Amino acid sequence: MSIAEISAKLGARAESFCRAYFAEGHRQGDYWQVGDTSGAAGRSLVIRLHAGGGRKAGGWTDYATGEFGDLIDLLHAKLGSRSLHETLLEAEHFLGHAPLPKQRVSSRASKCSSTATTKRIASARRLFAAGKPILGTAATVYLHSRGIARFGPALRYHPRVYFRGANTGPDQPSYAPALLAKITDNRGNITGCARTYLDPITGGLADLSNPKRILGQLHGNAVRFWSGSNLEELIVGEGLENTLSVGTTLPEFNLASCLTATHLGLFIPPSGIRRICIARDNDAAGERAAQILSAKLGTVGIECRCLVPKLGDFNEDLLAFGKDGLRDTLLSAMKMEGLSN
Repeated sequence: MSIAEISAKLGARAESFCRAYFAEGHRQGDYWQVGDTSGAAGRSLVIRLHAGGGRKAGGWTDYATGEFGDLIDLLHAKLGSRSLHETLLEAEHFLGHAPLPKQRVSSRASKCSSTATTKRIASARRLFAAGKPILGTAATVYLHSRGIARFGPALRYHPRVYFRGANTGPDQPSYAPALLAKITDNRGNITGCARTYLDPITGGLADLSNPKRILGQLHGNAVRFWSGSNLEELIVGEGLENTLSVGTTLPEFNLASCLTATHLGLFIPPSGIRRICIARDNDAAGERAAQILSAKLGTVGIECRCLVPKLGDFNEDLLAFGKDGLRDTLLSAMKMEGLSN
């Protein structure tokens, strides 16, 4: 089975998975609650047991640490596996002994879920269409403050984007300016819009608990920046700023930003790609995502190599070492891997 198939099969058996590996947790509605990835008792980590609202079964979030992912990620953390291969062997062993439960989702519920996803994609398209070029806006100020100079038609700016906060409701709407990033599939269709809410006074991120949010469908897709050269190679990164930092120093390369570590592992490259550089963050989540993506793409003959920052991510490297310093480091690493054009 492919990694995507294993992940889907684990999600279909999410409750059995939780009872097998996270027995100290408990069910709360359509979720399983447990303390952390070790399986300790508690409520910080939440696992979705059934698909709904456009979200897949098996997705999890640890609200104490901000980590999230699918059940392969969770199993990898729980086992403390030395390799992704070891984790996948355990997953296949579990699947061989866990029968598929009876389908509890009605066809009507499934149709409602599909309709909800379609509506979110339509909303994302309307929002991006309402944006304007970023030059001369707070979005440019923000990106320049991060040392970023690689832009493109995938970016737009909107001075007043709605957001839902802890103290907002239908009668108290809240708005903030936002950098918009167009999420597309391999055919160029817009499937979502990433919003980075900004503080118009400081030029930095807005003072929100979560200033970066995604509307629409990201699974397998990305925010893309094309240089028009070497269509067989692609640099795939995690966060938008992380990817654009690499692109600032390497303007001749095509880029795809998956926005999160989880979606980095789920990325589906366009046809014709032969080599991919994975520009991951320097943390455990980035390492797992790169392993998952490399293993998946290796089965279809795409060569993958990792680019790892010296600091936490490539934007930190860009700010610390400068454009020329980071470029020299990246080109040297890519030359060693045989990926420099």
